Amino acid sequence: ISLATILLRHVAEGFAYIDPSNGSIPGGNKKIENEQQQSAVLPPDCDPQLLKEHAQFAYELADAARLEILPYWRQSRHTLGQEIKVEKDRSVFQSASPVTLADRAAERAMRELITERYPQHGVYGEEYGVIREDADWVWVLDPIDGTRSFITGKPLFGTLIACLYKGTPVIGVIDQCILNERWLGLAGQVSTLNGEPIQTDGVVTLNEAEMYATTPDMFQHGDELNKFDAMRHAVKTPHYGADCYAYALVASGFGADIVVEADLGLYDYCALVPVLQGAGGSISDWNGVELTLQNHEISKGRVLACANAKLHEQALEILSKPGLESSDSLDDPSLTILQDEISSSTFIPSAQTLTPWVGGIIVGDILEQILHHGS
Repeated sequence: ISLATILLRHVAEGFAYIDPSNGSIPGGNKKIENEQQQSAVLPPDCDPQLLKEHAQFAYELADAARLEILPYWRQSRHTLGQEIKVEKDRSVFQSASPVTLADRAAERAMRELITERYPQHGVYGEEYGVIREDADWVWVLDPIDGTRSFITGKPLFGTLIACLYKGTPVIGVIDQCILNERWLGLAGQVSTLNGEPIQTDGVVTLNEAEMYATTPDMFQHGDELNKFDAMRHAVKTPHYGADCYAYALVASGFGADIVVEADLGLYDYCALVPVLQGAGGSISDWNGVELTLQNHEISKGRVLACANAKLHEQALEILSKPGLESSDSLDDPSLTILQDEISSSTFIPSAQTLTPWVGGIIVGDILEQILHHGS
């Protein structure tokens, strides 16, 4: 699909999120009426009018990121300028992650706009680091969350834009430029998808739940992986490979109920907080601690997002359990063998390895794990 086709489609579908006549955000003034639908609490000293102004600016940032990303969509490796970013002390998944010219161009464009409009604000970006982290207002940017999806032509990535007030996420944008979908979360108000209010629609017990995680390789061996295994056994079906898009699915009530992840950067989750909370969902770290700038080191990038408080409470019973041993979470010895083999660089799937699993997990998800490991 060509860039021209994408842009024409956006125009034809009315890609206008802000009314130019009065600067209003469609759906952005809708208050929460459903008692079950809670949003992020607006800090008492945060000016609501200033919050609305910053929300409109967040849309401008998302528009700017789109213009930088779209020309690189489904282009060659050479055109993308792929490089590998190596980080120490991270999970298997995060220790060597791809970065492209699109990632960098999109973040540069957003940072330039922030510096021009709000030079006193802080910026915390994945590609170009942190400035003025102690400012009252800090913008947290992930230009392409899901770069592995982006470079393989899968439209399950997103641009994440958060605005923190004194460390607390009060504005969140998840923007999917290929599918022309944009989620907005604003403290004290109902979250929206393309200007229309959204609400979670999850089940209330873990054994009915559809759960997402980007990949099993994001969990460190030992306690983290054991707890994820326990969650995988507790839910109806585990799914993999959607990055930030999985959280948007939960917030929108599209059939996903839970997301469990670990080893995330601040830029990977801050934008998700207001979106989930404003749609009636619950999001925290694995111990139920609020996700903020100040708590990032405590939370260690471990995130739990659920469609409702009941699911969240049940999941926390597993994830917050201290020192979960493998015997507590694994009742099938073939699982331990498969984990060890997937984690080795010489893993070659065999009928003997996969056969014990066919009855316990969807074959497609097994193969997706293998493909993720191989990539």
